[in-house]
Amino acid sequence: MASIPLKGSERAALPGARVLAPADPGERLEVSVIVRRGGADEFRRRVAQLESGGAGQPMSREEFAQLHGAAPADLAAVKAFAKIHGLSVVQTHAARCTVVLSGTVAQFNAAFHVQLQLMRHDSCSYRGRIGSVELPAELAGVVEAVLGLDNRPQAEAQFRIRPAASAASSFTPPEVASLYAFPNGTGSGECVALIELGGGFRPADLDTYFAGLGLTSPTVTAVSVDQAKNAPSGDANGPDGEVMLDIEVVGAIAPQAKIAVYFAPNTDAGFLDAVTTAIHDTVNKPSVISISWGGPESSWTAQAMTAMDGAFQTAAALGISVCVASGDNGSSDGVTDGADHVDFPASSPFALACGGTTLRASVNAIDGEVVWNDGTNGGATGGGISAVFARPTWQAALNAVDTQGKSVALTKRGVPDVAGNADPATGYQVLVDGTASVIGGTSAVAPLWAALIARINALTGKPAGYLNPQLYPNPQALRDITSGNNGDFAAASGWDACTGLGSPNGAALRTVL
Repeated sequence: MASIPLKGSERAALPGARVLAPADPGERLEVSVIVRRGGADEFRRRVAQLESGGAGQPMSREEFAQLHGAAPADLAAVKAFAKIHGLSVVQTHAARCTVVLSGTVAQFNAAFHVQLQLMRHDSCSYRGRIGSVELPAELAGVVEAVLGLDNRPQAEAQFRIRPAASAASSFTPPEVASLYAFPNGTGSGECVALIELGGGFRPADLDTYFAGLGLTSPTVTAVSVDQAKNAPSGDANGPDGEVMLDIEVVGAIAPQAKIAVYFAPNTDAGFLDAVTTAIHDTVNKPSVISISWGGPESSWTAQAMTAMDGAFQTAAALGISVCVASGDNGSSDGVTDGADHVDFPASSPFALACGGTTLRASVNAIDGEVVWNDGTNGGATGGGISAVFARPTWQAALNAVDTQGKSVALTKRGVPDVAGNADPATGYQVLVDGTASVIGGTSAVAPLWAALIARINALTGKPAGYLNPQLYPNPQALRDITSGNNGDFAAASGWDACTGLGSPNGAALRTVL
């Protein structure tokens, strides 16, 4: 049977990784096959309207499934392909345009013309591949991505724990909300989705934390994706820190909002499956999604970025806001090639990319706010210009200013869109695995904005949805940050590649939205 490479599926080994051995041919794994959506031309027109700010009413999940779910014939073609190669169909979800297949390494090697290898990078071992995935010619154009063959860790949590010896100030989440003039509210009737790629939470810790704030614990539901589960490690410095930070920030600011935590494996397949599961969840029905995980654009395959961006477009069409941390490694995003990089999925034009600031306050007023850039431990807000995504219409005529004062016109998507307190030195008081600590990073900014949006949604009685086309024409709804840099980019009046349009002015945002 003739086969052709799947565009965008090319994988390279991690820098410095070495092949240890061929992957065990009998090892079983699950792979997510993403197929094209139905009514693609109509959906592209809707997305263009969204980007121009002329969205109209959001679609319901049921309406989307009917108009833009995967066609039965496309799903049947993938199932037929699976049967030929002895692969089992674990799950088919038309609205998510996803078919999950199960089989052995040997079966997947044969089906997709790959050679899976056991590889090692630093202290991490993973099942990897090099080169393209291949498909039979009849699936060309039907299948858009094949994810999960390679199970290298795809993303990092964007949080930083403040050293215990630090004497700087810190805040509870409600204090930060008050400083940013969040409108009064509880988020009642809303659901905030948290995407987590590791770690877990203990309800007893949450009860202790919220009681300490004088609040009732929010309703928190764990949702298992691709067999991952709520699995607290007991290590306050590990991924539990991310999970607890996200829950505690959202729950303290929007205490009556339901919180649904989607646990998935830290792979490209797991990350996407968690996002699409949240978007199409007809039980919890989140109106806001908070994502505090990501990695440099250069670490993703093109097929995975296209699939994730497509999922965010779906969220926009459904009136779901998606808040994503912009990264904690400055203008390089932690890449050591000397160039500037931005973090994905924050760089998707359909994400509200959340950068970081250092917030200084006394009593109940902000004394000052600058770009978060901690030279002592290297943490700094991510931001810059995408190498992948085209400049959206709402960023037309904007410039990025470098630290030499040179202004560079945006030719592609600029990151971030907004900002908020992220410096661990002025971070958030949280409780993780029984340990009280102060945590910062742009990981805290995504749930901060998600909680603000949940409050506004509850107050207005409608979802804010895709925020970017609404915010850029209304800069008065944000506090402009004009001092500091994240490495190669500097803050400036108006939008900049460190803090975007600025930190929230909650009362003004309610008016705009």
